[in-house]
Amino acid sequence: MEEKLTMDDYAVELEASFRKIHEGDILKGTVIGISETELTLDLGYYTDGIVRLEDISEDPTFSIKADVEIGQEVSATVIRRDDGAGHILLSMKEASAVLAWDKLKELQDAQENVTVKVVEVVKGGVVTFLEGVRGFIPASKLSLEYVEEGDLEKFLHQSLEVRVINVDAENKRLVLSAREILKEAADAERAKKISNVEVGLVTEGVVESLQPYGAFVNLGNGLSGLLHISQICQNRIKHPGVVLSEGQTVKVKITAIKDGKLSLSMKALEDVAAKEIEEEVFEIPEAEEVSTSLGALLSKLNLS
Repeated sequence: MEEKLTMDDYAVELEASFRKIHEGDILKGTVIGISETELTLDLGYYTDGIVRLEDISEDPTFSIKADVEIGQEVSATVIRRDDGAGHILLSMKEASAVLAWDKLKELQDAQENVTVKVVEVVKGGVVTFLEGVRGFIPASKLSLEYVEEGDLEKFLHQSLEVRVINVDAENKRLVLSAREILKEAADAERAKKISNVEVGLVTEGVVESLQPYGAFVNLGNGLSGLLHISQICQNRIKHPGVVLSEGQTVKVKITAIKDGKLSLSMKALEDVAAKEIEEEVFEIPEAEEVSTSLGALLSKLNLS
């Protein structure tokens, strides 16, 4: 037997169809039509909504065919209640301008990683779009290494994993960074490599830099350690440069691993060498003892 429907079954639809819509309202709708020039949205209202191509996105790389799907839920601001053809005219750009900053603040607070595409190179950095908002990535935040102004072009059209580090809705300022993510990955990789290193290991490295308190030595495989000035040699020196120079290959011993940092020593190897020499002591017999021993030997052979 066919179930009989009542007015209560249509309560939600009826309420939606009679609700008042005003210009400036932000509505949610489902994409039910896509053409070269516009989107058609189901608003749960007596008529559909229309979003013209120029009112969809600020992103210059946006494609109405590639970036929107049937069934996708979007938010849009009412521009006019009647576009002249009985539809509600909407703007997704205007809604994004209001809603995007709240979303961007959430991303900043959560320190969530997001992927963006670089669309433009400008002085001091590059430009991208996130949540429809123009964002800036300073050159200092693009890489772990320093990026020269002339090298910025290589980032154009690249997809980068970034975090939101500054959101200023009032001044429409959005700043992003890839550096923090890259540093965390590098630190994790370094920690993994250090976990395979043991205290007491003797190895060779190259002096990377000299500081008043010691020298940093590159051990290869992405690892480096501090050779403190007190561990360079037996004698007290005023500066590491007295004994070492940048680019010099040295043999060191790993003496400690703490908080992911390696402590090195050249002095410890000198101590070991000195001990070995000290232990190798030979007692040389007196000349008389040698002669006596030789005479005794000849006597036994009946040759004396």
